[in-house]
Order: sequence, then structure tokens, then C-alpha cells
Amino acid sequence: MLFLDASSILSEVIEENHQLIPVVNRFGVKLGLGDKTIGDICHSANINTDFFLAILNTFLNEDYFPERKLQKFDLELVLKYIKQTDVYLIHGQLHNLEKHMNAFLSMSDPNNAQLKLIGKLFSDFKKELLGLIEQGMVKGDTPLALLTDLKSIIIKHISGNFNENMCYAVIFTLDSFQKDLEKHNRIREKILKPMLDELDESSIEDLQELIAASHSVKENKGHSLSQRELDVLRLIALGMLNKEVADKLNISLNTVLSHRKNITAKLGIKTVSGLIFYCITHGHISADEIEL
Repeated sequence: MLFLDASSILSEVIEENHQLIPVVNRFGVKLGLGDKTIGDICHSANINTDFFLAILNTFLNEDYFPERKLQKFDLELVLKYIKQTDVYLIHGQLHNLEKHMNAFLSMSDPNNAQLKLIGKLFSDFKKELLGLIEQGMVKGDTPLALLTDLKSIIIKHISGNFNENMCYAVIFTLDSFQKDLEKHNRIREKILKPMLDELDESSIEDLQELIAASHSVKENKGHSLSQRELDVLRLIALGMLNKEVADKLNISLNTVLSHRKNITAKLGIKTVSGLIFYCITHGHISADEIEL
């Protein structure tokens, strides 16, 4: 079993395990690693070394379960990693698969009924995956069954006229996507789920609400918070009551209530717990400033 520690040379590990490249990218680590150890890389990039190692070792080893190390991690680290993974799934894996799938279908016989079924299965998979990501992907599995069926149908049952080169490209891409989703599910199961099990139901809903809000297309310039709204949001997240916020900012209570209404409308987050998670993950407060 390959088990990494802080003294492991990351470039040597990646040479033997290319599938780790997009994983380390999610931490902002790019290629051109030289002979630096994982500890050195994490130190220079301000990455939590224990969390980085837990992710990589969970990705590499089926039976690895970093139970003791989990106690050191906070939701801020896990949320950031989950969001970066979601970005990669959408803009990396899904985009790549869709590009190959479209080329495969367009370069094959348009009258082949099986190809139409394959196109339908891919559309269903894409819709389900995007829906789960927008909902937060906190509960439930990613649609691996559809992905598995899609690959199985192509390998076992496809017939008629089709472009074989593009078919191979689709199969290889499907296989890569499937493995990445399986690994991501293992990380969610072995790292994220134990942390969520420590939260009550309302806190889990707040967390899911936050992740969903971070993926919402509504987060554009027209929905960004004003500086005053950010001031109010930060103080609310730090535990101040409306009256205390008003006194602190030297504004009226009605103004505070108006700002809170606008904050809720713009972020789509209604609870204080959800606002706390939002502030932490967006850098408005640190985890040290608040007791979750």
C-alpha cells in the first residue's frame, strides 16, 4: 500500500499516479514541482499538510481511514476542497466527456437508434450531476449508475455504423470520469460524512444551503453585497444581535433589519448558521473568531 507522508517527494508520487494531478490542482498546486517534499510544498503554499495528506492517501488507498486526523480538520477546509472538486467535475471531466460524446455522435450514423439512446443517457447523467452539485452534493450519491450503464451499453451492445476512434475516446473518458467520481465519493464518505455526523440536522441543511449558494448562477455583480451589507453580515455571523449591530455601526435598528433582508435575498441563506458558514468560506471571518 502506498502511503504518503510529509517527506514524500510529490513529483515522484505523481509520476506513478497521474490521476493525482487534478487532485493536487484543487489545492492550487501546479506541475513543475521539482524535488520538493509534500511538507515543503504545503508550507510554501499555506496548505494544511495533514488535510492534504488525508485527501491524497484516501484517494490512493481503499482502506485508509484517517479517523484521528479528522478531529483536526474544520469545515472550512473540507468545504473549500469540495467546491474546487465540483468546479473540476463540471468544467473538467463533464466538459471533456461532453466534447467527446458530441463528436462521437455527430461523426457516426445519425439513423443509429442505439446512438440516440446513448445520447439520451448522457443527457440524463449531465442533468442529474449538475442538479446534485447545485444542491450541495452533501446527501446522496452522484449518478454513478447512469455512468456505469452508459459505458456498459457502449461496450456490450452498440452495433451499426459508428466512428470507432471517437467511440474509444468516449470509453476512455467515461472510465476516467467514473473513477474520479468513485474516488470523490470515497472522500466524501470517509472525510466529510463523519464530520457531518457530528452536526445536527439543521446544521447539515445550513451546510447544504451554503454549498448550493456558492454554485448558484445568481452570484453575479447585480447580486453582490454592498460594503455596508458585508459589515452587517460579519457582525451577525460573529453573534451580535440586531440592536448590537446597530450600535456598533452607528445606524438605526430599521436599517439593520433592511440590510438583513437584502442579505437574505442576495445570498439565499436564511439562518444564522448558514451565514456563519458563508462568512468563513468567503473569508469575511476566520474559523478562530467564531465557535461553530
